[in-house]
Amino acid sequence: MADTEPHRDVLKLTFASASLVWYAILWSLGIVGCTAARKRYRLRPRSPLASAPASAVPGVSILRPLKGLDTNLYENLESTFTQEYANYEIFFCVDDEDDQALTVVRDLMSKYPRVNAHIAIRTYPWHLRKLFLGNGATVGVNPKVNNLMTAYHQAAHDILWVLDSNVMVEPGTLARSVDILNPPPTSPHPPSRRIGVVHHVPYAWVTKHALGSRIEEAFLNTNHAKMYIAINTVAIDSCVVGKSCLYRKSDLDRVDGSLKPIPNADTGGAQPGERGLAVFGRFLAEDNMIAGALWHELGLRHDLSCDVAKNAVGNMSLADYVARRIRWVRVRKRMVLAATLVEPFTESVLAGVLASLGLRYLLGVPPWLFLPVHFLIWLFVDTDVFASLAGHPVPASMRWQFLAAWVARELIALPIWFMAIIGSEVEWRGKRYEVMQNGEVRRASEGGGGIADWLMHWGRKNSDHYEPLEMHE
Repeated sequence: MADTEPHRDVLKLTFASASLVWYAILWSLGIVGCTAARKRYRLRPRSPLASAPASAVPGVSILRPLKGLDTNLYENLESTFTQEYANYEIFFCVDDEDDQALTVVRDLMSKYPRVNAHIAIRTYPWHLRKLFLGNGATVGVNPKVNNLMTAYHQAAHDILWVLDSNVMVEPGTLARSVDILNPPPTSPHPPSRRIGVVHHVPYAWVTKHALGSRIEEAFLNTNHAKMYIAINTVAIDSCVVGKSCLYRKSDLDRVDGSLKPIPNADTGGAQPGERGLAVFGRFLAEDNMIAGALWHELGLRHDLSCDVAKNAVGNMSLADYVARRIRWVRVRKRMVLAATLVEPFTESVLAGVLASLGLRYLLGVPPWLFLPVHFLIWLFVDTDVFASLAGHPVPASMRWQFLAAWVARELIALPIWFMAIIGSEVEWRGKRYEVMQNGEVRRASEGGGGIADWLMHWGRKNSDHYEPLEMHE
């Protein structure tokens, strides 16, 4: 017994010291994210490209994949028609000619006849396929990639801007993003490596006051944004959420998603075999894999503009929110296992509890004294990030709702992680998939999945995250 006491003391000392070292690292990342958000998003200057003629700016092809009537769809799509940029075209990509989103698209095309806008339909009726490029080709299990393929082949410009249907952007977003992707030769701060992807941090805004919607808003606009900005500021690896991304088609056509460096990438080398957008149809998180491929295979880097991708959150129940988070934890688990296993330790609850135990052992600080201070400072930093992205503090009228949603998000983060880590099946747009190695997916059989998947379906308002309308003759 006497021999075990020193070993226990060493273990306790090691655990206490490690918990405080980790706590310091985590706070360092948090401060980096908060500071970078202040510097980047609180001032959004107008780009010189916004007033330049079409002949003086690079052309951009905007690709918007659509599926049904997403929340705020009209305003989301209209924001692409009102970009302050003289040389761009828009492709609205749908799976078939009966998609309900086309009614909105045609209204907007009539409202803005001077904008070079097109409808790209993947599957035409058989008797029309000779007249159009839409031939119903399926390049993978990812429906978004399949949706984009017709527009990808028809795009007139090398720079592509792919943004989801539930995203709205400010009029100056495109010009400021092209400034970063294609910096002028006289730029005072040229990047050390060529920028391959310009992306925009998601910013959620609630259109319907449901519990899940409020929690999603609190998550995306605080902790998620803070860590996303911090990781991209440190820039030790690719980290991209593809709600809104710009990249070059000529770069994408050189990579295959293997993440293996191309030896002669600097002189125009490419991967052997199949390349381009089509090969990413085997991934569910194709946006992250595209960014990773450009980073690792071509040696390019990513950058954030000072704009946000405003994500309209509709009528999301608590079960919808939980299912959404489970889906992406399971995808990340197959893509970046180590980071996914560390994820619970980056949350305020577990990090705070571990730090409080370390402080009590090393310095005698009682947890009841430390934890309230810990959570208050954490909340202060999170709300500061919110203010940077929104351009204003949390409004007084929604302060208590926001606080309740923030607390709920922090409390359920760890249970959600445990539910996600034990399974590999996900549901997206009403279809079930099995996530395999490296993030590739295949269609899964319906039913089954265990208690975690039963909980994912219980209490959900919808599974497609868009709002279909009843059509009557």
